[in-house]
Amino acid sequence: MTDIAKLIDAELAERELEYTRKGEGQFVVELPGERKLKTTCLLTVGAHGVRVEAFVCRKPDENFEGVYRFLLRRNRRLYGVSYTIDKIGDIYLLGQISTHAVTGSELDRVLGQVLEAADGDFNTLLELGFATSIRREWDWRVSRGESLVNLQPFVHLMSADQVRAAKAD
Repeated sequence: MTDIAKLIDAELAERELEYTRKGEGQFVVELPGERKLKTTCLLTVGAHGVRVEAFVCRKPDENFEGVYRFLLRRNRRLYGVSYTIDKIGDIYLLGQISTHAVTGSELDRVLGQVLEAADGDFNTLLELGFATSIRREWDWRVSRGESLVNLQPFVHLMSADQVRAAKAD
């Protein structure tokens, strides 16, 4: 195991983060959140540093322009990572820490930024890119008498009729 891999292993353990070793120099870290219950982050030790990659959400169903505008504007305020999309349009956070900059505090700062962005932006991304699906899910749950608890952050997306129907149950 390289010195950087040993450092990462020790720092993750010290912070009591849930993680597994995927291979030589690869760590899969589960960052606990509130809006997005967990963010899976892959740390890969390479020849020139550590690559940081975290899945945020799948490709938006709608309003691509609004979602991508939000991501580009958000990139201006992020530290050590930036939003990107893969070839099918799923949204990720991606970053690189140079070998000489890999320290416990820098790792903590970058993982903190990953969590803050993925968790903090999650509902906004859902509102922008999945509003129709959220409304459809709301109606389906109301029709079946299912709980709306985790849809409450999106109540402002519902019509007055949808809200009344939910209260009638």
